[in-house]
Amino acid sequence: MSTPRSVTLERLAYTLTAPVLAVAPNLYPDSPVNQIVQLAGAAGIGGWILACKSDETGAGRKILRWSPLVLAAAIDVTAKITTDFGPYGLDGLLAAGWAAAGFLVMPFSRHTRRRHRPALAAPAPVAQLAPAEAAEPAVAVPDDGADALTRGARVLWEQAGMPARTYIVKATRHPAMRHDMTILLRASETGRPITGLSQEAVAAPFGVHAGDVVLADVAIQPGRQGGPGWLEARITPDANARRRTKPTPQERWTDKVGSPKGGAPGSELVHRTRDDVRGVTFYRAKMADPTETPRIDLAKVCRGLGLPEDDSCVFVLIDGTEFLISAFDEPPLSAIFPATRELLTPDAKGMYVCGFTITGQPVKTMVFQHDKNAAAHGLILGVSRSGKTQFFAINMAAQSLDGQVVWLSTVRKDEKTSTLGKYIDRQGSNALWMARSLRAAKALCEIRAEMPWPHDGQPHDYKPGDSRCPYRQLNVYADEFMTAAQDGDFGEFIQQDGEDLTVTGLKYGIGFNPAGQSPFAHNGFSTEMKDNLRQNSRPTIFNMGSPGATRKAAEGTMENAYDVPTIPARYSRNEGSAIERAMKGEADPENGVSTGGVAVIVLDNGRSVLMRSLFADFDTDLAGLFPDDVKRLTDHEIAELTKRGLWFDWNEPVRPGEFWPEPDEDDDGGSRPRGKGGKGGGKRGGKSGSSSEPRITSPRQALEAIKSLSDA
Repeated sequence: MSTPRSVTLERLAYTLTAPVLAVAPNLYPDSPVNQIVQLAGAAGIGGWILACKSDETGAGRKILRWSPLVLAAAIDVTAKITTDFGPYGLDGLLAAGWAAAGFLVMPFSRHTRRRHRPALAAPAPVAQLAPAEAAEPAVAVPDDGADALTRGARVLWEQAGMPARTYIVKATRHPAMRHDMTILLRASETGRPITGLSQEAVAAPFGVHAGDVVLADVAIQPGRQGGPGWLEARITPDANARRRTKPTPQERWTDKVGSPKGGAPGSELVHRTRDDVRGVTFYRAKMADPTETPRIDLAKVCRGLGLPEDDSCVFVLIDGTEFLISAFDEPPLSAIFPATRELLTPDAKGMYVCGFTITGQPVKTMVFQHDKNAAAHGLILGVSRSGKTQFFAINMAAQSLDGQVVWLSTVRKDEKTSTLGKYIDRQGSNALWMARSLRAAKALCEIRAEMPWPHDGQPHDYKPGDSRCPYRQLNVYADEFMTAAQDGDFGEFIQQDGEDLTVTGLKYGIGFNPAGQSPFAHNGFSTEMKDNLRQNSRPTIFNMGSPGATRKAAEGTMENAYDVPTIPARYSRNEGSAIERAMKGEADPENGVSTGGVAVIVLDNGRSVLMRSLFADFDTDLAGLFPDDVKRLTDHEIAELTKRGLWFDWNEPVRPGEFWPEPDEDDDGGSRPRGKGGKGGGKRGGKSGSSSEPRITSPRQALEAIKSLSDA
């Protein structure tokens, strides 16, 4: 084995320099040779410092490379400060040791390269062995000065067989993470796209789960290519471990709510805020694709966010592609909002506060339509004890504070309606009274159509807020309208006059406010009547008995089928585990709170909002809500109604010929009805007889009926 030429020359240099290091400091202390040796040693120390500070590997090799210069300077300084050649010829011994160490170690020639130069190959033997199978040539990878992390990743990647024929360009460690990194891959062959690379193929060389690997495209950047021949792999085992145990609100939303199987697929969280004063957490989100419509499963959203699935505490509000989920600590709509005159006083546009939403926002409704320059109708729906009469009180108070006249009719008498009768113009409690009030209101349309205005002596349509108008707006309330519309004697009159009033009343300052438990045609609402009420009011739907019925009633009053909030039968918090109570045989907690007064109000744009209406306490004096004087019709209107026989005590029994024609007299001088039944037929225009006739339930009754028909 021959010795390389560089090694021979380096050994010769060490041998010739050793005597100079021993003799020069002693014989010529001020010689420039000593200064040159010491400067070389200082350069060697600088090389040591740079090698120690470098993050790259090979620091030991660099230190060993500079060691001859540093040791030579140390020997020179030692020889200079010792007397003569030192005790026992120390200067000569140190110089000889330095030459011997350099002769054996050879720092410069052996350590200036990363790999030792291989020894010369021995002569090949004469006998030729059988050629082995040619291995697939490895991809030539130039030494690009990559850091230790990139080189280590390349080793693992090469051991895995270069998956999908790709090469690691660079590996970048994530900040403050021990194992997380991003590797930049490119195809081994120029111009070939990367195909067939899976998350499992990337995870296997690094010993992580496939779920901890995310593959992403590489964007084209200045100075670097991109496209199908490049790929970026994010390997994040540490971040995913933390994400599974302690996720941030954004991460929880992405994984549990916005995922394809989540409660709001395709959505992303904008921000999460907490209001400790009101005890509510808001989650504002939007759709990642602005062309998509939010599809929200509130129960799934609650489970994804770790919230209790409680309709009384968790609500959703949708606005286009954005939506807001409000999670309250306590049921927000169980609070009481007392009605005050300040809240009920209408503004210049006829709007007043009728309640508050779950977020504390005031909800307004109208006593007249400022934009349409007309009166306003009203539609109030709900089952018994749902809060309809309470809403009557605040609505009537607002109308009275605006200087309007109010009539109230119900099918049956009760305490609250009788109390309201003290503060309004007229109030009655039977189907006959309702029929008379609607008939009088319908006649007022004709009277007001001919009523001259004082400024020019000509009649005009009603204009809200116009001081020149000679009459006041009239609001006719019909509670339990559906029941009254099905009355055997007066139902037809109530239904027909109510429908006419919704069509013609607005231009004459007359608003119709029916209330009941259904807005559908088979219960007294014709399509024409419902359309007029919907377009000229803000329908208010209280609890209809079940969430499904409430939703159906609200959708029946909405122009577009927006999502309708849910009103449960009672507000109750879910306490403990139902399974544990069942296993222990314990009763479920009874902590329900009534939802009376909670309603869905349909706004002008067709969107429905859940609110809690203002509370008017009937157990106290309502005088604080109503004005001091009761507003009534003008003397001219009363005189015209009296001429038509429509203004009197509407509690009187039916007057002869009031609703149906007078009966004719027969030949024997007895009276005989024109219709088929008693009371003059019970129907307008000679229609079929009254349904109040006694039903035939026995053969004897049938025989008597036949005799009466044949005058036998």
